[in-house]
Amino acid sequence: MPAYAILDIDVFDKEKLEDYKKVAPSIIKKFQGEIIVRGGESSTIDGDWSPKRIVMIKFPSFELANEWKNSEAYIAASELRKKGAKTNAIIVDGI
Repeated sequence: MPAYAILDIDVFDKEKLEDYKKVAPSIIKKFQGEIIVRGGESSTIDGDWSPKRIVMIKFPSFELANEWKNSEAYIAASELRKKGAKTNAIIVDGI
């Protein structure tokens, strides 16, 4: 069963975020992840959530998604991301 990492990214320094964007795709691919949403227009349909930039990554399983999140490579990359953006993120089981 697939799982999805959903990130709401609020970019405050585009230049610093570039270092993250250079390494993130290969780390995602290593865990068989596929970026299926990156940016794009969004519309809130209920509540007061106002996401800035949504990224959604599909993984083959919840376990692989968590292996990605807990990997040394992802943890190092997320430190790069934090220099250029504030992020809220979840991993959710899919169907």
